[in-house]
Order: sequence, then structure tokens, then C-alpha cells
Amino acid sequence: MIGLLVVIGVIVLVSSMLGGGGTAAPEPTPEPSSSQPAMPAGDASVCGLDTVETSDTITAAPVAEWVIVGTMAAPEDDAVGAGEVDGDGFRSCYARTSTGALFAAANIWAMGTDSRLGPLITERLVVPGPGQDAALARQGAGGNSGGLSAQIAGFKILSYDGTNATVDIAFRLNNGSLASVPQALRWSDGDWKVLLNDDGASSFEPSALQSLGGYIPWAGIG
Repeated sequence: MIGLLVVIGVIVLVSSMLGGGGTAAPEPTPEPSSSQPAMPAGDASVCGLDTVETSDTITAAPVAEWVIVGTMAAPEDDAVGAGEVDGDGFRSCYARTSTGALFAAANIWAMGTDSRLGPLITERLVVPGPGQDAALARQGAGGNSGGLSAQIAGFKILSYDGTNATVDIAFRLNNGSLASVPQALRWSDGDWKVLLNDDGASSFEPSALQSLGGYIPWAGIG
């Protein structure tokens, strides 16, 4: 499996998984939620989406407008994000809620299908530290997608505590198969950002799915 989630698109990642038979990492145990997190200086939303939740409140598929980013439909909502869309189409700033983490993960995957935006994810939406440094050093390493494309088909929140989140998104590929790719996020500098291991790789591997059982169906394109 190709290791870097954020420097290549989801198509390359899941096609590598389907060819290589990757297995998913065990589901993490959710962290206990506190009543309200302390907000360190500079930790407020960078675009004024100031709602803060410390536990997962999603019980059904969130209502969203869907827009095509690259080759994938991505969700957006005025109260959730993306709160900032640059002139080049780069999307950022999401609410500090479980729904905000979900929208952030979905938009990051969608941006990864656009060759112009994918490299910017590493620079702007990865938690600073050794993981980002390693990812930047390896940026540009990719592979052949084999003609596959994918759309979001469902999700589940594996863990959420207001500071860290793990969002598992199910994708439906254009060959009819399903794949699951969990993504770890952390609230950093006022936005949700991808959390990588120190070697620049994700903590999770993609896995093939037989069905959407256990996932909340959610899609912008059927």
C-alpha cells in the first residue's frame, strides 16, 4: 500500500489496496469526553466557526450541499465548513465538532483527487511536526490509479473528543467495489488537520468492504 495519505489521491490509495490486499487497523477506543476543552491561545477557529463539541453527536447522515472537487463530490455547509475556499479551490476551516471533523476528512480526500490541490494538503492541512516533515520530504511519490475513481458512500466516527478524531470513510469505486479508509485528525492552529506518524505515513491501512454494514450511508453522487 502507498503510505502517504495526503500526497496522493484516494484513487491511488484504494487501487493499491485492492491490488495488494491491505488490512484495516483495529478500531481505536474512543477517548473519554470532558465537559468542555480548555481553548489554548490561538486555538479558536481560523474562520469564526466557533461551535465546540467534545463528544460525537452524529446520529444520522448530516445534511450537506455537495460540490465536485477534483473528481469527487465533497460536502459543505455554512455552519460546518469549508469556511474558507481559496482562489485555487483549496478548502479549509471546519467546525470543532464531530460533523466538522467528518466534513474535513471528506474534503481532504476530495482535494487529493485534484493534482493541483493534493500537494497543498501536506503543506497546509497536516499537523506540524516530524510527520509533516517526512511527508514533505517524500512529496511527489505516487503511483498509477489504474483508471479507478471513487465517491464517498458512507462513514463512521471511530473516535472523537474535541481534540482528536478518527473518521472512517467508505468509498464506492467505479468498478462497483467498496473500500474503507480511516483517517486520524487533530485540532491544530484553529482547524482540523491530518495526523501522521513520524515517518510521514498514516496510522491506518485501507481495507476492502463487502457492504456498508456498520456505516452511515452518505453520498453526494449515487
